[in-house]
Amino acid sequence: MDSAPQDQNWHLESEGLLAGYDGTAVCGEFNVELHSGSALALAGANGSGKSTLLRTLSGRQKPVKGRVRMDQAPIDERSLNYRLRVAAVFDDDAFFPSLTVNEHLLMIALGHGRVDAAAAVDSELHFFGLTNHAEAFPHSLSSGQRRRLLLASAFVRPFSFLVLDEPEQRLDQTMRHRLAERMVRSTAAGARILMATHDPLLLSAAADRCALLDGDEVAFVAPGHAAETISR
Repeated sequence: MDSAPQDQNWHLESEGLLAGYDGTAVCGEFNVELHSGSALALAGANGSGKSTLLRTLSGRQKPVKGRVRMDQAPIDERSLNYRLRVAAVFDDDAFFPSLTVNEHLLMIALGHGRVDAAAAVDSELHFFGLTNHAEAFPHSLSSGQRRRLLLASAFVRPFSFLVLDEPEQRLDQTMRHRLAERMVRSTAAGARILMATHDPLLLSAAADRCALLDGDEVAFVAPGHAAETISR
């Protein structure tokens, strides 16, 4: 039921990028290009700047220095171009309290133009194990179920660029395996994925490149090498 991206020629790029707060960088300079069919993981110890860099690369936070461009234009999360293409999951449970799980997903699918919205919602409910909670309100769900609802909200809509901030949080091992497989299918269909993760499974199974953050150093390494590093 995934909706494959139609714009496979554009790419995301950063140049001379420093991410941080109040003029102070939290990690080293970051230069990258992310093309169709690729998945880049940001890895490193707690406090290494993964989430800050992820927010900056995805346009949610202004850089300390440098620039981020999407489709050869400055990235702007308020633009229609951005909202049509980018699906993101960060560590914030933002739900409408009066809408059920099913209604949330249906609103997102219809709002992003899916003609098969009802079928897409049913498919995501099944995939993320939420079918029996379709008529529940988000506040009544467990922490893990709310996380799965956030992920379902990203996958139920068309996207060309998927941003995931530690998507493994509050997921059991089975769901992590399924999510990794889903991400591989998305890149095979032409999507670009950018994620920050601590999970060796997601690194080795879903990413084709990894940026390992360590103080002022940014090293691009094989996902398998990064997975071994963070497993120690």
